[in-house]
Amino acid sequence: MADSTTTNLLLTKPEVGASTDTWGAKINTDLDSIDALFDAGPFLKVSKGGTGAGTAANARTALGLVIGTNVQAWDADLDTWAGKTAPSGTVVGTTDTQTLTNKTVEAGTFTNGYTEEVNTANTSTAYTISLADGSFQVLTLTGNATITMPTATSGKSFIMFLKQDGTGSRTVTWSTVKWAGGTAPTVTSTASKQDIYSFFADGTNWYGTTVGQNYTP
Repeated sequence: MADSTTTNLLLTKPEVGASTDTWGAKINTDLDSIDALFDAGPFLKVSKGGTGAGTAANARTALGLVIGTNVQAWDADLDTWAGKTAPSGTVVGTTDTQTLTNKTVEAGTFTNGYTEEVNTANTSTAYTISLADGSFQVLTLTGNATITMPTATSGKSFIMFLKQDGTGSRTVTWSTVKWAGGTAPTVTSTASKQDIYSFFADGTNWYGTTVGQNYTP
Protein backbone atom coordinates (compact mmCIF):
# COMPACT_ATOMS: atom_id res chain seq x y z
CA MET A 1 0.00 0.00 0.00
CA ALA A 2 1.51 3.31 -1.06
CA ASP A 3 1.51 6.59 0.84
CA SER A 4 -1.80 8.51 0.72
CA THR A 5 -2.83 12.12 1.46
CA THR A 6 -5.45 13.79 3.62
CA THR A 7 -8.55 15.12 1.88
CA ASN A 8 -8.35 18.83 2.72
CA LEU A 9 -4.74 19.77 3.46
CA LEU A 10 -3.19 17.05 1.30
CA LEU A 11 -0.83 16.04 4.09
CA THR A 12 1.19 12.91 3.46
CA LYS A 13 0.02 9.78 5.27
CA PRO A 14 2.97 7.34 5.34
CA GLU A 15 2.15 3.82 4.32
CA VAL A 16 1.58 1.65 7.39
CA GLY A 17 4.38 -0.89 7.76
CA ALA A 18 6.50 0.87 5.17
CA SER A 19 8.41 4.20 4.86
CA THR A 20 10.87 2.86 7.42
CA ASP A 21 13.51 5.44 6.67
CA THR A 22 11.25 8.27 5.40
CA TRP A 23 8.20 8.47 7.65
CA GLY A 24 9.89 10.94 10.01
CA ALA A 25 10.68 13.35 7.18
CA LYS A 26 7.16 13.02 5.84
CA ILE A 27 5.58 13.79 9.21
CA ASN A 28 7.91 16.75 9.73
CA THR A 29 6.83 18.14 6.37
CA ASP A 30 3.21 17.68 7.36
CA LEU A 31 3.78 19.51 10.64
CA ASP A 32 5.50 22.39 8.87
CA SER A 33 2.56 22.66 6.48
CA ILE A 34 0.12 22.84 9.40
CA ASP A 35 2.27 25.36 11.26
CA ALA A 36 2.40 27.60 8.20
CA LEU A 37 -1.35 28.08 8.43
CA PHE A 38 -1.06 29.94 11.71
CA ASP A 39 0.23 33.32 12.85
CA ALA A 40 1.84 33.86 16.24
CA GLY A 41 -0.57 32.88 18.95
CA PRO A 42 -1.25 30.43 17.34
CA PHE A 43 -4.15 31.82 15.20
CA LEU A 44 -5.27 30.75 11.78
CA LYS A 45 -4.11 33.25 9.15
CA VAL A 46 -6.59 35.53 7.37
CA SER A 47 -5.27 34.26 4.05
CA LYS A 48 -6.18 30.76 5.13
CA GLY A 49 -9.71 31.61 6.22
CA GLY A 50 -9.02 32.59 9.83
CA THR A 51 -8.90 35.90 11.68
CA GLY A 52 -5.19 35.98 12.52
CA ALA A 53 -6.06 37.11 16.03
CA GLY A 54 -7.10 35.86 19.44
CA THR A 55 -9.43 38.71 20.38
CA ALA A 56 -12.43 40.25 18.65
CA ALA A 57 -10.76 43.68 18.46
CA ASN A 58 -7.57 42.27 16.93
CA ALA A 59 -9.62 40.11 14.56
CA ARG A 60 -11.50 43.18 13.29
CA THR A 61 -8.18 44.96 12.76
CA ALA A 62 -6.72 42.00 10.87
CA LEU A 63 -9.85 41.72 8.72
CA GLY A 64 -10.05 45.48 8.03
CA LEU A 65 -13.35 45.76 9.90
CA VAL A 66 -12.50 48.23 12.66
CA ILE A 67 -15.74 49.73 13.99
CA GLY A 68 -15.89 53.46 13.44
CA THR A 69 -13.03 53.31 10.92
CA ASN A 70 -13.84 50.63 8.36
CA VAL A 71 -17.49 50.05 9.27
CA GLN A 72 -20.21 52.28 10.71
CA ALA A 73 -20.59 52.07 14.46
CA TRP A 74 -24.06 51.29 15.77
CA ASP A 75 -26.14 54.26 16.82
CA ALA A 76 -29.75 54.52 17.98
CA ASP A 77 -30.38 57.10 15.25
CA LEU A 78 -29.54 54.46 12.64
CA ASP A 79 -32.36 52.30 13.96
CA THR A 80 -34.68 55.29 13.70
CA TRP A 81 -33.64 56.06 10.14
CA ALA A 82 -33.93 52.41 9.17
CA GLY A 83 -37.65 52.63 9.87
CA LYS A 84 -38.18 55.64 7.62
CA THR A 85 -39.26 55.56 3.99
CA ALA A 86 -36.42 56.53 1.71
CA PRO A 87 -37.06 59.55 -0.56
CA SER A 88 -37.78 58.78 -4.19
CA GLY A 89 -35.58 61.62 -5.39
CA THR A 90 -32.16 62.98 -4.51
CA VAL A 91 -31.45 63.43 -0.82
CA VAL A 92 -31.23 67.12 0.10
CA GLY A 93 -27.75 68.14 1.24
CA THR A 94 -27.01 70.99 3.64
CA THR A 95 -24.38 72.60 1.40
CA ASP A 96 -25.32 71.24 -2.04
CA THR A 97 -26.64 73.36 -4.89
CA GLN A 98 -29.93 71.64 -5.72
CA THR A 99 -33.32 72.31 -7.27
CA LEU A 100 -36.20 71.46 -4.92
CA THR A 101 -39.66 70.75 -6.31
CA ASN A 102 -42.98 70.67 -4.43
CA LYS A 103 -41.45 71.42 -1.03
CA THR A 104 -43.20 73.30 1.76
CA VAL A 105 -40.99 75.54 3.88
CA GLU A 106 -42.56 76.22 7.27
CA ALA A 107 -41.34 79.18 9.33
CA GLY A 108 -38.19 79.32 7.23
CA THR A 109 -35.52 81.99 7.53
CA PHE A 110 -33.74 83.07 4.36
CA THR A 111 -30.36 84.63 5.02
CA ASN A 112 -28.45 86.69 2.48
CA GLY A 113 -31.66 87.30 0.52
CA TYR A 114 -33.21 85.11 -2.16
CA THR A 115 -33.48 85.25 -5.95
CA GLU A 116 -36.71 84.76 -7.88
CA GLU A 117 -36.76 83.10 -11.26
CA VAL A 118 -36.77 85.69 -14.05
CA ASN A 119 -38.73 85.30 -17.28
CA THR A 120 -37.80 87.64 -20.13
CA ALA A 121 -40.00 87.77 -23.23
CA ASN A 122 -41.48 89.90 -26.00
CA THR A 123 -45.26 90.23 -25.97
CA SER A 124 -46.08 90.63 -29.66
CA THR A 125 -49.83 91.32 -29.77
CA ALA A 126 -50.84 88.63 -27.26
CA TYR A 127 -49.00 87.14 -24.32
CA THR A 128 -50.07 84.62 -21.66
CA ILE A 129 -48.18 84.75 -18.39
CA SER A 130 -46.97 81.45 -16.95
CA LEU A 131 -45.57 81.57 -13.45
CA ALA A 132 -43.83 78.30 -14.20
CA ASP A 133 -41.46 80.48 -16.22
CA GLY A 134 -40.76 82.74 -13.27
CA SER A 135 -42.36 85.07 -10.73
CA PHE A 136 -40.29 87.99 -12.01
CA GLN A 137 -41.70 88.84 -15.44
CA VAL A 138 -39.70 91.17 -17.69
CA LEU A 139 -41.86 91.86 -20.76
CA THR A 140 -41.11 94.08 -23.72
CA LEU A 141 -44.09 95.41 -25.65
CA THR A 142 -43.48 94.76 -29.33
CA GLY A 143 -47.08 95.40 -30.35
CA ASN A 144 -50.41 96.50 -28.89
CA ALA A 145 -50.76 93.54 -26.56
CA THR A 146 -53.45 91.64 -24.72
CA ILE A 147 -51.88 90.18 -21.61
CA THR A 148 -53.63 87.09 -20.22
CA MET A 149 -53.12 86.26 -16.55
CA PRO A 150 -52.45 82.77 -15.17
CA THR A 151 -54.89 80.93 -12.92
CA ALA A 152 -55.60 83.03 -9.83
CA THR A 153 -54.35 80.52 -7.27
CA SER A 154 -54.74 81.92 -3.77
CA GLY A 155 -51.50 83.20 -2.30
CA LYS A 156 -49.62 83.51 -5.58
CA SER A 157 -48.06 86.79 -6.62
CA PHE A 158 -45.55 88.13 -9.09
CA ILE A 159 -43.91 91.35 -10.23
CA MET A 160 -43.72 92.66 -13.77
CA PHE A 161 -41.29 95.00 -15.50
CA LEU A 162 -43.23 96.20 -18.58
CA LYS A 163 -41.06 97.87 -21.19
CA GLN A 164 -41.80 99.77 -24.38
CA ASP A 165 -39.69 98.69 -27.32
CA GLY A 166 -37.68 101.16 -29.40
CA THR A 167 -40.84 102.21 -31.23
CA GLY A 168 -42.97 102.98 -28.17
CA SER A 169 -46.65 103.93 -27.89
CA ARG A 170 -47.65 100.27 -27.45
CA THR A 171 -50.87 99.76 -25.51
CA VAL A 172 -51.95 96.98 -23.14
CA THR A 173 -55.27 95.28 -22.54
CA TRP A 174 -55.30 93.36 -19.26
CA SER A 175 -57.43 90.23 -18.94
CA THR A 176 -59.03 89.48 -15.56
CA VAL A 177 -57.12 92.01 -13.46
CA LYS A 178 -58.82 94.17 -10.84
CA TRP A 179 -57.22 97.58 -10.34
CA ALA A 180 -57.74 100.15 -7.60
CA GLY A 181 -60.78 102.24 -8.39
CA GLY A 182 -61.71 99.84 -11.17
CA THR A 183 -59.50 101.57 -13.75
CA ALA A 184 -56.38 100.06 -15.28
CA PRO A 185 -53.32 102.32 -15.36
CA THR A 186 -52.19 103.86 -18.63
CA VAL A 187 -48.82 102.38 -19.43
CA THR A 188 -45.95 104.75 -20.18
CA SER A 189 -45.84 105.20 -23.96
CA THR A 190 -42.31 106.63 -24.33
CA ALA A 191 -39.99 104.38 -26.31
CA SER A 192 -37.63 102.26 -24.20
CA LYS A 193 -39.21 103.31 -20.89
CA GLN A 194 -40.65 100.84 -18.42
CA ASP A 195 -43.31 100.57 -15.73
CA ILE A 196 -43.34 98.22 -12.74
CA TYR A 197 -46.47 96.42 -11.55
CA SER A 198 -47.25 93.88 -8.82
CA PHE A 199 -50.05 91.31 -8.90
CA PHE A 200 -51.66 89.28 -6.12
CA ALA A 201 -54.24 86.46 -6.30
CA ASP A 202 -56.95 85.57 -3.77
CA GLY A 203 -58.10 82.36 -5.42
CA THR A 204 -60.67 84.12 -7.58
CA ASN A 205 -59.14 87.31 -8.92
CA TRP A 206 -55.83 88.94 -9.71
CA TYR A 207 -55.33 92.34 -8.12
CA GLY A 208 -52.88 94.73 -9.73
CA THR A 209 -51.02 97.68 -8.29
CA THR A 210 -48.65 100.15 -9.87
CA VAL A 211 -45.24 100.20 -8.20
CA GLY A 212 -43.91 102.98 -10.40
CA GLN A 213 -43.84 104.27 -13.97
CA ASN A 214 -41.62 105.92 -16.55
CA TYR A 215 -38.38 104.28 -15.45
CA THR A 216 -35.29 104.27 -17.62
CA PRO A 217 -33.93 100.71 -17.64
